[in-house]
Amino acid sequence: MNALQPWHLIILVLVVVLLFGAKRLPDAARSIGKSMKIFKAETKDMRESGESGDSASTAANADTRQIASAPATADVQEKDQQLADLQRQLDELKKQQSPADQAQKHAG
Repeated sequence: MNALQPWHLIILVLVVVLLFGAKRLPDAARSIGKSMKIFKAETKDMRESGESGDSASTAANADTRQIASAPATADVQEKDQQLADLQRQLDELKKQQSPADQAQKHAG
């Protein structure tokens, strides 16, 4: 029987607590939660912009192929901008996390 038993979960939780320590787990959970929230918001924005872009490119395909290539270039530029924004947000999160890590090292 390959099902996950309750005692498996208990052992897993104990190993995680032993590896990371009880003090660092809440901070790690908070940072993961913030990252997931940002990730979900960005993916939602990308989906919404993709849907509006799809209708625009459908209309452009009806006209000519040359006109359709212009929205494709704009989509690439928009995706590059979104990627740059995500990278900036990641850098900000790392900067916020660094002082907290240093404070824990000095306290420990």
